[in-house]
Amino acid sequence: MSQETVSGAQALLRVFEEENVDVFFGYPGGAVIPIYDALYDAENIRGVLPRHEQGAAHAADAYARVTGKVGVCMATSGPGACNLVTGLATAYMDSVPMVAITGQVKTNLVGMDSFQEADVTGITIPITKHNYLVKEPYQIERFPDLVREAFYLAQNGRPGPVLIDIPFDVSAGPIAWAERNIKALDGYEEPQVPAEADIDRAAELIETSERPVIMIGGGVASSDAHEEIRELAEKCNISVVHTLMAKGCFPETHELSMGMPGMHGMSYASYAIQNADLLIVIGARFDDRITGDLSRFAPDADVIHVDIDPAEIDKVRPASVGIAADAKTATAAINETVGRRERGEWEDHLKQFKTEHALAYSDEDELMAPQFVVEKLYEVTGGEAIITTEVGQNQMWAAQYYPLEEPRRWCSSGGLGTMGYGHPAAVGAQIGRPDDLVVDIAGDGSIQMCMQELTTGVIHNLPYKIIILNNSYLGMVRQWQDMFFNKRYSGVDLHGNPDFVKLAEAHGAVGLRCDERESVVETLEQAMEVEDRPVMVDFIVAKEENVFPMIPAGQSFDEIIECPIGDDTE
Repeated sequence: MSQETVSGAQALLRVFEEENVDVFFGYPGGAVIPIYDALYDAENIRGVLPRHEQGAAHAADAYARVTGKVGVCMATSGPGACNLVTGLATAYMDSVPMVAITGQVKTNLVGMDSFQEADVTGITIPITKHNYLVKEPYQIERFPDLVREAFYLAQNGRPGPVLIDIPFDVSAGPIAWAERNIKALDGYEEPQVPAEADIDRAAELIETSERPVIMIGGGVASSDAHEEIRELAEKCNISVVHTLMAKGCFPETHELSMGMPGMHGMSYASYAIQNADLLIVIGARFDDRITGDLSRFAPDADVIHVDIDPAEIDKVRPASVGIAADAKTATAAINETVGRRERGEWEDHLKQFKTEHALAYSDEDELMAPQFVVEKLYEVTGGEAIITTEVGQNQMWAAQYYPLEEPRRWCSSGGLGTMGYGHPAAVGAQIGRPDDLVVDIAGDGSIQMCMQELTTGVIHNLPYKIIILNNSYLGMVRQWQDMFFNKRYSGVDLHGNPDFVKLAEAHGAVGLRCDERESVVETLEQAMEVEDRPVMVDFIVAKEENVFPMIPAGQSFDEIIECPIGDDTE
């Protein structure tokens, strides 16, 4: 029986269907025309056209975060592929499963400085989990399995972006079709199983600790381990702090929730970590924004560290027990083994500290405080929106003042801190979960990085909301200049911003503006009524409001700066 032959482009789309890819975000060009030609006849896959390739990558990233599926983006060769780089780095730093397809010049022209040629695999080696240039005969012969392997690698183990660079003649030429057999792939590995001795030792440490704290990170979201985390916290009466990437993975209104620690986290969360005698770290990597000065970070704590990536164990903080396994599997095993732990003086003390050092902000400026806007957004939406953020002060205020009860409702660039992420992320999140309310909390600087995606939102009738906290500054840079550079403001004044209302209307979206506290709720409610297009709301807020609490870079909890109107923390 002869083997079926299809074009490379047809083989690619067939694997997409196998992997349940029903949408990808891509920008066409000469080197990917064969793929788009095959897409013309595809019945179960649609391509969403962004207005910039960076928007495609961020949209695919957020799509993955809110759905749990692999996000897919596509670009042509040379400049198109290069424009994906920021989005790939963003996904790589936050361990988001993505597959990026890039076109390349014909195989006989690779390396010849041909028109629209770039060494995309060379460029992206440091910011992808793996990448391929499909050029050699053995790669072309096994092309369907190579694409399957890319999807497998993207979502198994520690998730991350994988790139496939496909020359024009490979996508246009004949490919021998092979049936799916995941276990036969070169990259296949059996799932890691935690060692029984490590689980027993972890359970023993938990049972004998007096001041335990659970710290969860993005790995909890990736593995859908939120139910197991809640079971562990409630069974053993252990308070939970979450990193920026784990927001919503433990209900933030839960009695045991201590919020987000670190540079701009809650004082009480950082206090809990700093004074713990046991840190149970699950799916988090001891980011420098959490630890600050490592020599003074949680000095009296033993550490149980659960991470699917063995390289993270002992990398930053030595672990008393290191468990290289999936967060869901490992936490479930601990739950089965550990005995019940009763609430004690430590938990009561943390509850009191949380009350005494609650978040606070000044609202005495003539203009409204940006935190006030986020609080009212939470009230109007009932806390049930999917939140995407830009980067900077807006991001931190969103993290502080919009508590979440469920995972996969938070899309924010954590590790890379990518300005411009939030808007195309809202596009991807809305397409991934069309029945949910999606809100991008933005700054007036960051929103201008990818604001062209308003056209994408309008064309696809996406009713996401953009809430601009407009303080006419690059706010976080200005804050550092305020606090550490004697208010020598340089390069941060955004005087000359566009009229965001007219900008929205020019794209066919709805534009609103609010500059009075009394009108915030009414304006938000008006925005929520729009169901067929994006809404951009320009909130004119206090110009020099700072994010508090703050632990200066490289310092520890001992140097925490709280809002001047709050109590000082000793």
